[in-house]
Amino acid sequence: MAVLSVDLAYRRWSDLGVVVLDRVHSAHFPEFCRADLGLALKPSFTQANDPEPSEGLISCEMIPWNDSGAVDANILAGRLNHLCGVRDIRVLMLDGPQAWKSSSNGLEHSRVSERQLNTAAKTGLPGMVKPVSYRPFAEFCLDVYDALCRRGWRRLETSDQPGLHAERVLVESYPCAAWRSLGLKPLPSKRRARISDLAEAFGALRALVPLTVDRPPNHDQLQAIVGGLPGLALEEHNSAGVRIVGNPPRREEGHWREGFIVLPVAPMKSPRLRWLH
Repeated sequence: MAVLSVDLAYRRWSDLGVVVLDRVHSAHFPEFCRADLGLALKPSFTQANDPEPSEGLISCEMIPWNDSGAVDANILAGRLNHLCGVRDIRVLMLDGPQAWKSSSNGLEHSRVSERQLNTAAKTGLPGMVKPVSYRPFAEFCLDVYDALCRRGWRRLETSDQPGLHAERVLVESYPCAAWRSLGLKPLPSKRRARISDLAEAFGALRALVPLTVDRPPNHDQLQAIVGGLPGLALEEHNSAGVRIVGNPPRREEGHWREGFIVLPVAPMKSPRLRWLH
């Protein structure tokens, strides 16, 4: 089953990073390798009778939205919901806060998940954020989550059973921490990142995780790729492939509070299989 991962933005539609990630079994690798992009991977087995690896190639399809004007949270939710319906996607990863902090979490300015990951921005009590300039984005993200919930989605509610069933689940990602969770250097900010930084980060990611893309990813799309990786593990009931941080989401005084942030875990390298560029 595929998952949809979104690097959220609210100023322009073109700033959104929207990527569909899907697992492809090794029998179908040649179909998905794109040598013309210079980004393909080729499997090389050291023994002819080695068993097939349990983890397949991950295909990443970029979904560009180049509309002009600011992003409307309700329209975005409708588009994401429609795309997931067409693709039969049940896990939607969103890079942005899903809730405010609980008044009883023992922290002054942040949710538990944000404290544990030392996020650059903090979501406090309703309407309170650090830095202050983060507030429009935070409120936009909460509006997107709420708009999707009105369409039948639910925030991830438990860390005990990461495997999913029939429900459609919203999962908060955090690409900066996702890079670190994989043991890789985080991608520089969009404003500071150079083309060479994107190439270096993408190369490091591909050396660790076998994946292919339908086009070279830009900054937002690359963040969506790394942030979306744990969604595949959730779909596959692979508890070893995810790290779930924070407290469960809950309603408190008319607002959603807390919520998990979910990170990928670096795969174990098999001695029987190596990936050649």
